[in-house]
Amino acid sequence: MGNSWATFGRDLHLDLTGPGGPRAALIRALRDAVRTGRLTPGTRLPSSRSLAADLGLARNTVADAYAELVAEGWLTARQGSGTRVADRVLPRTAPAVRRPHGPAGRPGRPRFDLTPGTPDISAFPRTAWLAAARRALTTAPSEAFGYGDPAGRPELRTVLADYLARARGVRADPDRIVVCTGFMQGLALLARTLGTGRLAVESYGLDFHRDVITRAGPGTVPLVVDAQGARTEDLAGLDDVRAALLTPAHQFPTGVPLHPDRRAAAVNWARATGGYILEDDYDGEFRYDRQPVGALQGLDPDHVVYLGTASKSLAPALRLAWMVLPDRLVDPLLAVKRTGEWQSGQLEQLTLAEFLSSGAYDRHLRGMRLRYRRRRDQLVAALADRAPHVHVSGIAAGLHAVLELPPGTEQSIVQAARWQGLALEGLTRFHDPTAPPTPRDALVVAYGTPPDHAFAGALDALIRALPPEPGAAPGAGA
Repeated sequence: MGNSWATFGRDLHLDLTGPGGPRAALIRALRDAVRTGRLTPGTRLPSSRSLAADLGLARNTVADAYAELVAEGWLTARQGSGTRVADRVLPRTAPAVRRPHGPAGRPGRPRFDLTPGTPDISAFPRTAWLAAARRALTTAPSEAFGYGDPAGRPELRTVLADYLARARGVRADPDRIVVCTGFMQGLALLARTLGTGRLAVESYGLDFHRDVITRAGPGTVPLVVDAQGARTEDLAGLDDVRAALLTPAHQFPTGVPLHPDRRAAAVNWARATGGYILEDDYDGEFRYDRQPVGALQGLDPDHVVYLGTASKSLAPALRLAWMVLPDRLVDPLLAVKRTGEWQSGQLEQLTLAEFLSSGAYDRHLRGMRLRYRRRRDQLVAALADRAPHVHVSGIAAGLHAVLELPPGTEQSIVQAARWQGLALEGLTRFHDPTAPPTPRDALVVAYGTPPDHAFAGALDALIRALPPEPGAAPGAGA
């Protein structure tokens, strides 16, 4: 039997095994390709001569197979149009029809999304990024197409050192910067590098951050968060704690900055014990009522690891993040990273370096600050007008706001939002169940997530899910 691959604009595998000889095998293979949708209706097939050459068959064999399938209605053959898959032939398995509601009347896929975790990805600067990619690709050295340095491209690390010093007050040297595929990879690398000793983690935060630390070896211990941020003064009383993971500029999800006294307490603890503060600066560039608070790392680069990412400022799909490490952690962490950890794409790193150095990154951030501030203002105004009893807590920063709720109403309002076609998270979702005190009732509203055209609808759905006054039934609001 001949070959099993055909090439006519796109590769197609045809299984020519089975009884009946080449003609029967080709007919079965083409029927199967059409039936399963690998050859879609209207697809033009190659000439009998071309397909015969690809498959190593006699031309007459292919012509006879085509004629049989035309007679059966699988294919059509018209003068000047060639041989095509018949339009009326459909794949055997039709795609499922999406319904607005799930089984038994349950809410289906939400129309609107106010859950935290992503920026407005529809606002990704495609034109500017493409221009930066072209410039980066044109000037890239040949060795940039190899596997690369685990620390990351030197071009990106050099530009990042300048940008972070200018915009976030980070004291960085390119040799102390390590590029990684995202915050999660950076956190896992740090947990493995630090080895023994637990990590203190804020009592409000993301559960998968705690999970990745635990999987890497160290356990976690909660650090209570209140209206002034994490109670870093409690670090001194925690045994066997090697490091603390903090969000000082804008605590996630409560939305408060770390109080200056507690910033100092965290650094003093690290100096006294030889420990480390892991600073997650996930949305530090987005402050709307004043200039952003500088990074904690600037107080003590020898005891604070700075972690930043392009996931909130640009898009998660880039898989680009960075760590600024104390000198004594650089070599141990790179030794761990060399043991099979994935590296960010070199061309994406070069593109980001060009994007930063050209000023396009600063221009994009300025535009996004205006967009997110406008959305936050819309949210606050809508609540003041239609649900004045719901208070927005936290500072005017980041991509989310916290809406304080009457006690005992959080879960029912989240459910009411589902019935309004709105995906929403309550504050309880982000509380470490092992940490005191009992979490308060609130909503974490990610106004940065929806695209512009969907934000007004999401806001209306949110207002409808809120009770008009404390104690009223969810969903009865304006």
